Amino acid sequence: MSDPHPDLLFAVLPLDDGGAQSEFGLTMAAHPLVHQELPYRPQYTVYNRRLTAMSMAFSTVDEAYWMLRRQAILRHTAELPIEIRGPDAERLLNLAFTRDISRNRVGRCSYQIACDDRGGLLLDGVLVRLAEDRFWYGQADGDLSLWLMALGRGLDVDIRDPGVWISQVQGPDSLRILEAAVDGAYPDPFRYFDAAWVTIAGQEVVVTRSGYTNELGWEIYLGPEIDAGAVGDRILEAGREAGLRPVAIGGARRIEAGLLNAGSDFDATVTPFAAGLGAMVDFDKPDFVGKTALENADRRCRTWGLRVPGGVARLGDRLSRHGVPAGRVCSSAWSPFLACGVAIVRLDEPDLGPGTALDVACLDGSDRPGKTCALPMYDRSRDIPRGRVVDIPDLPADVA
Repeated sequence: MSDPHPDLLFAVLPLDDGGAQSEFGLTMAAHPLVHQELPYRPQYTVYNRRLTAMSMAFSTVDEAYWMLRRQAILRHTAELPIEIRGPDAERLLNLAFTRDISRNRVGRCSYQIACDDRGGLLLDGVLVRLAEDRFWYGQADGDLSLWLMALGRGLDVDIRDPGVWISQVQGPDSLRILEAAVDGAYPDPFRYFDAAWVTIAGQEVVVTRSGYTNELGWEIYLGPEIDAGAVGDRILEAGREAGLRPVAIGGARRIEAGLLNAGSDFDATVTPFAAGLGAMVDFDKPDFVGKTALENADRRCRTWGLRVPGGVARLGDRLSRHGVPAGRVCSSAWSPFLACGVAIVRLDEPDLGPGTALDVACLDGSDRPGKTCALPMYDRSRDIPRGRVVDIPDLPADVA
């Protein structure tokens, strides 16, 4: 939807007549800071029954990419935090997820995946441990809450939607913006995947050193008790010198980083091993859903990066090798930094890997040669999001 019409906003925002909403309010809910996006004429899609901006006017995809890599961007996401709390919360999450939850200390986050009994990937997301018996899981598009309720039958645990929304500030200037935004002391330490309570504009909020970009950055969790407008205004003011504003980031940076998208880069037909997430499976922990199937599964990776000089791969089953179908393109975009098309692909033959030459059907209708590569495509140790390296790339000559 381009140029949102006021009537459409009434379907997703509280009205003035006592806060009434239409019946669509729960199927197309808008971020509490959506008003920051509207001046940029966003185009929305539905994700987790929430609206999320896919594009905005007044900046191209390439311009947004360089803002992320060289300055900072503000993005209001549609990730859905689920709250899991109670004496058996850790026990339930250890059953649902493939990693040992006991290692996720209070004040820390962890990347977690859930599988079905066949070992197929259901969802991924970031788990925040707020207390010994309280967690938030910021899930990708889907509904893990019903799955957790089924698994939690008979356990002393409460699973609910806490009404929390996530925004993120990402890029080289992001931590300086946070330092300027907080009322008091900056959290110390505040390491990669740490979680901390801070006060911004008089509101106590949770911030985490995480994000979906593989750049230096942080995310903020806004609950219904928070004056989100005051917090949002303070963040924009703190980032004014860095040119901070809401953007809709395309897929290029997360593809370069090998950050998978649930539903396109994997689904329930794909195991963690095939998706390149085998390191996220801990066979030493007690039983978890899918453990037996994964113990007997093929552990070879079939998911790789792909570089295509001069073109962007078309989504779908359009990869071939020596004239024979070889796999499918799961995600694709143009990388302004690498100056080529980039993609995440899943190959049919697990013995193939990085360096495989493929014929690639591209968006412009041409067939071009491409070559698979390891993921991430660079910054293999993830030094950029960890803050070990401040990597601000130069603009290409035709952009500078």
